[in-house]
Amino acid sequence: MKETASTEQPAPTLHKTMRWYDGFAMSLTMPAALIASLGASIVGLGGWGAVLLWTISMLLATVANWIYTELAAMFPDTSGGIAAYAAEAWKERAPIVGPLAAVGYWFPWTTALSVYAGIIGALVQSQWFPDQDWSISLGPIGLDFPIMVGLMVIGILYVLNIVGVRITMTFVYITGGILLIPLAVFIIGPLITGGFHISELTWNLHGIEGLRTSLVWLYVMAWTSFGVEVCATFAPEYRNTVSDTAKALKAGVLFSLGVFVLLPLILTGYVGEAAIAEAPTTFYVSAFQDLVGGAADVMVLFLICSLLLIMVTGLADGSRVLYNMGKEGTSIRQVGVLNSRGIPVRALTVALVVNVLVLTVLKTPLAIIVTGNLGYILAHIFALSGFFLLRKDRPDLARPIRLPAVFVPLSLALAAVLVVILVVGATGFEVTGYGGFKELAVALGVLALGVVLWLYRRKVQDRGEVTEQAVS
Repeated sequence: MKETASTEQPAPTLHKTMRWYDGFAMSLTMPAALIASLGASIVGLGGWGAVLLWTISMLLATVANWIYTELAAMFPDTSGGIAAYAAEAWKERAPIVGPLAAVGYWFPWTTALSVYAGIIGALVQSQWFPDQDWSISLGPIGLDFPIMVGLMVIGILYVLNIVGVRITMTFVYITGGILLIPLAVFIIGPLITGGFHISELTWNLHGIEGLRTSLVWLYVMAWTSFGVEVCATFAPEYRNTVSDTAKALKAGVLFSLGVFVLLPLILTGYVGEAAIAEAPTTFYVSAFQDLVGGAADVMVLFLICSLLLIMVTGLADGSRVLYNMGKEGTSIRQVGVLNSRGIPVRALTVALVVNVLVLTVLKTPLAIIVTGNLGYILAHIFALSGFFLLRKDRPDLARPIRLPAVFVPLSLALAAVLVVILVVGATGFEVTGYGGFKELAVALGVLALGVVLWLYRRKVQDRGEVTEQAVS
């Protein structure tokens, strides 16, 4: 039979339009996230405790992200980030690691929208609509003014991501630039004005209980610190995948390290722990007024812009991870589809639905964070141990970036530390006062659902395709 030329159009692909500094701009998400959660950590740990643990958390993240530069260069065509590296490393030994790492990684990045949408709603209510204190309860679903504001913000960012990556990056640069203003004011201002007093810092960690508290807070801090790896998720969209990915990861983690050490130290010494305890989310407003005499409205707008940066980055990152899950076979194939302009609209729509449910059911921002961190830390454990397995099982695999041999045992040591943090943190929610059985159940349920969808893909969707090919 005479063969006919195929008329099928090539499948859409992610567009290679980004440079390393675009990835670095995305990584500014993490200093913005620090601004959102710093106050609660100072109240719970004391100033010195917060400084120490944020520094430790960021140092662990620095080592991890250095390791990820080698993995990102090895798999330049994957948009799944560290979860995809874990799946590749473990696929012969334990295929179930793929869906566990993928959904564990996807959930916290995606639900960053609901975390910070709720905080934006609270800021808007506190600053401009204090009388809007109504609430509606519909079974497990709760609605109030901050949640309604948060839902509107989520909807706007969903539309923004659908428009395209360049529009998204423009938004990232605007909000990232605005974020640098309060960061500079808070880090440099107190040193210039002379209002910084190191005696304002206290230490709340004592004995064995202090060690347990430290491990639980390291669990809570995990996404905020380790999230700089977001740069790797966009590897297929960098113009020069290898060099741009490595530069973005290194620049992002080093900048964040500086901010995570200095901001807790200087702000606590300037504002004072008592003042922070009175308003752990909004104490920045009075600090800004004291430093530059600016109106509270301006500072709240700065904070909102920094939170929008987290949200737009989380939605972009999470949607690409879910798209890669469908493309690579770790979830149902329906989500592994791009539209004609190379945008994962289906994955974005799933994220929209998930965030609406999470915001209206879990409600409390820190409760959402501790829920997502279980799977997120697990993904890092699999990725770091995967680095060791890839060196052992596939030593001849091309490595455009090859780290010194010391990183091999270091990756296992870091994975072991994260295992301890995961076990203690996931069973010690009561230490922070946020989270409990419901949050743990949701976290485990999300991981279980990811495994179920993976099994459906393998046993039903992929088997049907194999059978069809055999018949033809």
